[in-house]
Amino acid sequence: MPTPRPLLPVLLAWALALSSPAAAAAADDTGIETARTARQIAPGVRLESYDRLESDRWLRIDELVVDTSGGTGGVRVEYLGGDGPETVAEAAARHRAGPGRRVLGAVNGDFFDVRGSRAPLGPGLRDGRLLHSPAPGTASAPAVGFGPDGRGRILRLGLAGSVTLPGGRVRPLAGFNAARPPAEGFAAYTADWPGAALPDPGGPAVELRGGRVAAAPVREPARRARPAPGTTLLLARGATATAELAALRPGDAVAVAARPVTGAGPVPWAAVGGREALVVAGVPQDHDGEPNDTAAPRTAVGFSRDGRQVRLVAVDGRQRDSGGLTLTGLGRMMHRLGAYEALNLDGGGSTTLLAGAAGATAPVLENTPSDGTPRPVPNGLVITAPAGSGRLAGYRVEPLGGAGPDFGRVLRGLTRTLTATGHDAALGPAPGAPSWSAAGGGSVDPAGVFHALRPGSATAYARRIGVEGALPLDVLGPPARLRPTRDRIGLAERGESAGFRLVGYDAQGAAAAVEPRDVTLRFDRSRWNVTGDGRGGFTVSARTARATGMLRATVNATGASAELALGVGLEALPVAALEDAARWTGPGAAEAEGRSSRGLALSVPAPAPAPLAGSAASAAPPRPVPLPELARSVSLWVAGDGSGARPDVRLADAGGAALTLRGPAVDWTGWRRITLPLPPLPERPLTLTGLSASGARGRLVLDAVAAETPPTGPAPAYRTRPDPVVAGAAGVRARPWRFAVGPAVPASARNPDADFVLTGAMERPAFTHRGVRFLPLDTGRATLDGGGLGRMRSLRAALAAAAREPGTGALAVVRQYAPRAVDRKEAALLTRYLGEFRRTTGKRAAVITVGAPRFTAGRSEGVLEVSARRGGRTLFGADAFAAGDWLSVRPG
Repeated sequence: MPTPRPLLPVLLAWALALSSPAAAAAADDTGIETARTARQIAPGVRLESYDRLESDRWLRIDELVVDTSGGTGGVRVEYLGGDGPETVAEAAARHRAGPGRRVLGAVNGDFFDVRGSRAPLGPGLRDGRLLHSPAPGTASAPAVGFGPDGRGRILRLGLAGSVTLPGGRVRPLAGFNAARPPAEGFAAYTADWPGAALPDPGGPAVELRGGRVAAAPVREPARRARPAPGTTLLLARGATATAELAALRPGDAVAVAARPVTGAGPVPWAAVGGREALVVAGVPQDHDGEPNDTAAPRTAVGFSRDGRQVRLVAVDGRQRDSGGLTLTGLGRMMHRLGAYEALNLDGGGSTTLLAGAAGATAPVLENTPSDGTPRPVPNGLVITAPAGSGRLAGYRVEPLGGAGPDFGRVLRGLTRTLTATGHDAALGPAPGAPSWSAAGGGSVDPAGVFHALRPGSATAYARRIGVEGALPLDVLGPPARLRPTRDRIGLAERGESAGFRLVGYDAQGAAAAVEPRDVTLRFDRSRWNVTGDGRGGFTVSARTARATGMLRATVNATGASAELALGVGLEALPVAALEDAARWTGPGAAEAEGRSSRGLALSVPAPAPAPLAGSAASAAPPRPVPLPELARSVSLWVAGDGSGARPDVRLADAGGAALTLRGPAVDWTGWRRITLPLPPLPERPLTLTGLSASGARGRLVLDAVAAETPPTGPAPAYRTRPDPVVAGAAGVRARPWRFAVGPAVPASARNPDADFVLTGAMERPAFTHRGVRFLPLDTGRATLDGGGLGRMRSLRAALAAAAREPGTGALAVVRQYAPRAVDRKEAALLTRYLGEFRRTTGKRAAVITVGAPRFTAGRSEGVLEVSARRGGRTLFGADAFAAGDWLSVRPG
């Protein structure tokens, strides 16, 4: 899975750019970009990956930007797949790029017959040859096409085909390797069939070999895999075509011809079907009100006006970290990216984007598919380019484990494993082992292991015969704290495994990954296996079917330690016994006799006449019911009536996003226990928000909702020492001036110990006092209700102001305690922005939370974080230009 995207290297640059209101308005038309990475894959191909915060969602976007101006010998976009459903990575690995060419990246392609043949619904061309025509019923279908010179465009593609029968009779061919046979006429299927099993013929069929009938027609042949090479299966539907096919005899001459036709312009060399036009002649299209215009994962292709620049875009969706886009929103985004025309491809769980890297032999997955794993799809688009000379021209140097911010840093006294991948001038693979060296705060041993010696900047070098690659690294202070990325690991059974990483923090709260070689692990080796995963992390597996335990990791250099709870084996933990079924409310819900005591009845009414919505019954509990955090599945007992009605379990994730587990059609009578697996992606913990039934008219009785969960026990409790900013009255008074956080005081009251008081009302606008710019942030609105976007815009403006004011030495963000309004991504983004501000400007930063349940003080990325207790009076002493800490705090 992709690593987190780092911030732009220099926050000050964009902060100063935002000082122009017009520039800020233009940049933030619909949201703000919060992080971006870019890498060149080959001449003419680069990957752009970025995160955005919109008013109602987070977004993660990956795009391959392709320049095809090199003509036939340069970068090309080609048809991918066609051999049946498989993942994009599997198809890319088998793609025949041609002599002297290599695969650089790929995306999924056309919509397909997901409940039937799994074949593409649109047209497909490879090397100028028609592979499959659009599904019957349309004269032509939208597609993205590429000429022999690489130039791309949006067009419509149709089928011009014929069947020549004995005696010279010519009949139109209604379908060629189409996902569904036509209602009337002839359809042909060949070895180019791109689906799984052939569609249900629904009529007679005959095999053709060498232009002649190979055997007598077969009525209603069984569905099967694609025809053998050189064989054509000819199907007939409707009375006329059926009679003509039934009259054929072995040896009869029958010719089938099929070629693509376009609405205008030449036939492309390669093409993949799509659906909705997103941008037409430079104008983004409005799809508001259309059935598919909902927020979802998306794949799209866009072209510049001359067709030379191609953008293959994947937008993650159905995840807390990325909510996806509507068609209208996708069109606007493609237009902002510079597309003169753009087309929507298949999205949802199909959205997949692969991209290579300098020296890599194959592209890797960049986005996060919404199903948790890549979905098999029938086709896609693949980027190929000249392979290059293979002569070493440089090295791509990376930390083992990825390019995330945790791996680009090293704590003093610890290590980081580096890799050097050789590449040629075209960024293709090139052999050659390097020698290693370093400058700055560390050294690199011959095995490529960087040893952090002193805080500051460092650079690691890989060199060989005048060829070089370099990697900048930040050396932090020694590890003061250690934390695992997961505080509990629950395994379902013996042999299953799960991974975790260790993250260390220096005294300023700056984080860096800690590798296996730098720690000692203690655990019960008779019950668990714990090994390095080869990527800087650890893999845990169980040696027994049922156990609980604890793993303790200790940093060798400093003794900082952390614990991780372990468990294996599933037990059904009660979630809702439904003894209180009378208090569950909703249409069609009622208390009923349960399996052992009381249960919940859901009576599904008869379907409403079209165009009204279908029938359903539902019930919500008196209050949301929490699920165990490590739950693997939800089970419940269902008393069925054989009606075919479907029970559903409705959940919400930690951020409030809805999730529905859909049960099977109840075709049984009496009690039966069903188990519904939980998908891996929703943000835990989950809560049960309701039960429902839908589909056929019927009455279901539900009872005993449980969650199958590994028995890990509670997560370890961590205790931290008080931060140095916590001081007594004398320490606070020693500062040049003071302010207080606490309840409001009457206007007539004097504050001899403080220049002013910050209260929970937060009515005061941003202001600067004695070198500190104070920024009150309104936490009244949730992150994904526009609050996060508004707060981040205010923060960016305040950072710009503080950066350019010589008399301002620190920025203090003041906010009301509101954990349900500010989600974890916004909180992390706030810290990242302030940390980057601190590093790039040398100025100070703090976050002060008003009205918290208890007093806390700490720091993250060098940013002080103080929570003032509700009802108390916390006093701060300040010196914006002090040599060390600039705040002293006396808890109230």
